[in-house]
Amino acid sequence: MKTALFDFDGVIVDTEPIYDIFWNEAGVRYNTGIDNFAYVIKGTTLPDIIIKYFSDRTPEEQEKIFNEAAQYEATMPLPPMPGSIEFLKLLKDQGVKTGLVTSSDTLKVERAFRDLQIGKLFDTVVTADRITKGKPAPMCYLLAASDLQVTPQECLVFEDSFAGIQSGTDAGMRVIGLSTTNPAETLQDKVHEVIPDFRNITWEKYLTW
Repeated sequence: MKTALFDFDGVIVDTEPIYDIFWNEAGVRYNTGIDNFAYVIKGTTLPDIIIKYFSDRTPEEQEKIFNEAAQYEATMPLPPMPGSIEFLKLLKDQGVKTGLVTSSDTLKVERAFRDLQIGKLFDTVVTADRITKGKPAPMCYLLAASDLQVTPQECLVFEDSFAGIQSGTDAGMRVIGLSTTNPAETLQDKVHEVIPDFRNITWEKYLTW
């Protein structure tokens, strides 16, 4: 019975389209010169975005971008992904260990736990505040496995972004891809199986993974 580790945005909550609005506008406003900037940065922590894409800016401008993004995250809606909370409850009812592994910060996750009442559904939480190397590095998933005292081979990862999929794969874990952010055909050669969301995912289906 594998341990189940979940990304947050695009997996537990359907927030990627909401992020796209902010980051595509910011990409244009701050003259990144990158088309569809929101797509390029998916799965990346906010500090890593600043370092990788805004390192040529002044410290004042970097701080402004960081604060704008953090404020947006603090107030953005967090609609659940169809079937996600029900699936989490199913796993907990069956005694499966679960973990949340996200590039978001602790404040956002705490708000989600309050608003969605899902805090008790996770046995460990790894946020951007706990790691020094974000996705696609495997550090976050390896930390979750360590928290739960299981091996990477005992972990099943649910991810939607390419960075997250690489993170779980490089950690030595089996990855189930959600086609909520990227088309299914772009994920198929990178994951064990692709699903559209968690609707109609049964305990029997979970056991086959």
